[in-house]
Amino acid sequence: MDTDPNTSSDEPKVKRGFDQMVFANRSLTLENIKCYGFDMDYTMAMYKSPDYESLGFELIRDRMVSVGYPHELLRYTYDPSFPTRGLVIDTTYGNLLKVDSNGNILVCSHGFRFLKGEDIHNYYPNKFIQRDDTDRFYILNTLFNLSETYLYTCLVDFFTRCTRYTNLLKGFQHGDLLMSYRSMFQDVRDAMDFIHDTGTLKGRTIKNLDKYVIKDSNLPVLLSRLKVVAKVFLATNSDYSYTKAIMKYLLENNAKPGSPKQSWRSFFDLIVVDTRKPMFFGEGTVLRQVDTDTGKLRIGTYTGDLQHGTVYSGGSSDIICDLLDVKGKDILYVGDHIFGDILKSKKRQGWKTFLVVPELNKELKVWDQKKSLFEELKRLDVFLAEIYKHLDSGSSKCPDIDAIQTRMKVLTYRMDMSYGQMGSLLRSGARQTLFASQLMRYADLYSSTCVNLLHYPFNYLFMAPPVLMPHEALSQNSADVASELTVTNNIVTINRN
Repeated sequence: MDTDPNTSSDEPKVKRGFDQMVFANRSLTLENIKCYGFDMDYTMAMYKSPDYESLGFELIRDRMVSVGYPHELLRYTYDPSFPTRGLVIDTTYGNLLKVDSNGNILVCSHGFRFLKGEDIHNYYPNKFIQRDDTDRFYILNTLFNLSETYLYTCLVDFFTRCTRYTNLLKGFQHGDLLMSYRSMFQDVRDAMDFIHDTGTLKGRTIKNLDKYVIKDSNLPVLLSRLKVVAKVFLATNSDYSYTKAIMKYLLENNAKPGSPKQSWRSFFDLIVVDTRKPMFFGEGTVLRQVDTDTGKLRIGTYTGDLQHGTVYSGGSSDIICDLLDVKGKDILYVGDHIFGDILKSKKRQGWKTFLVVPELNKELKVWDQKKSLFEELKRLDVFLAEIYKHLDSGSSKCPDIDAIQTRMKVLTYRMDMSYGQMGSLLRSGARQTLFASQLMRYADLYSSTCVNLLHYPFNYLFMAPPVLMPHEALSQNSADVASELTVTNNIVTINRN
């Protein structure tokens, strides 16, 4: 449990459950934050899972069928146990990959078939990808990507098993028709863009807000308290009409009993829609005023001072700083998109960052239940190190470590399956995923919801835990841990006193 160190001895100690905590990668003092910025989708507007992902999946699937894909695809329904964020689609071979920060492959599936050993080596001889090759490898960073991740997997599964098509290395053949994995991926992307650009997904969401959007009565409380101590802005890629519908639902129709009703716009000092992040954090686009009665944009570029109650469209992060009269280091920006919100605002503008990770509550729950498996993995790592500890360049005998490596693979598989078919968002056994490494590098703070800021005073000092480098951790007595393990008849056992 987390205890607030800023309370005096006469004050009650604040204890927070894991689901209420904010975690720090770098120390940060809230007292120094003069401005809080928020994304909307999956940040303030939390969508109900798996209902929302199922809706997106069905809309994309139906769109694919309408443009000519086989009607058999309509048999597929969304399975929330399969996809996770941070996966990579190899558009050349149609594989779905989980990789670490360097591009080393942790998990690989072709459709719903998980590949092992030699099968992976046939595609990737070094079990490694050049993830900087963005033309080939597409990283699925957002929760919006879950539905298209699953649909692409369904497509690969269908065509692989369909007897009308011949399986090729880079796609499928049916007569003179070639279905490449790359073209299928582009069709899925186009279908995803279609349901967003035409407003199909947003329209269905607005018609049934109670089904698809979580209403947290603490959200207006948080924003009201923040406005007392700092400036607050909203910067979203969504258009004005959708933003208005969602924010009215979350803020105007969500007040606690006895609280005065406020316009949703009054919770913010500045509102910017149509931001087109991540472009917003670079060159940006033309800043225009929005007519809040009609939702239409006024002609020309807005060049005046900040007007209270005005909604803007486009612009850039530099314009945000100018209008609010704040510097980048004074801003804490809260978002869910590791690339579009967090990485770009950190690298290009130096903003402080808060990543919302809705999956974190499940990750913490499973971790708490299965951490004994991870502890055994660590002990096996130490035991391997002990085996090689006294060998040098004069040693010719190769130690037999097959039993240990087999046990480590079993433990990793057991841990992964506890999270879902693709495993944890953050790790595979003892190895961290690409998503985890980016979270640690670019997010100063992270939590399952932005509302968890309510559980901390606004002068709170978040302290990041110290991280030892390998040479600094060497002084730890590994022999004690290693002595707990023995290998007998190729079976790894743990010695318990």
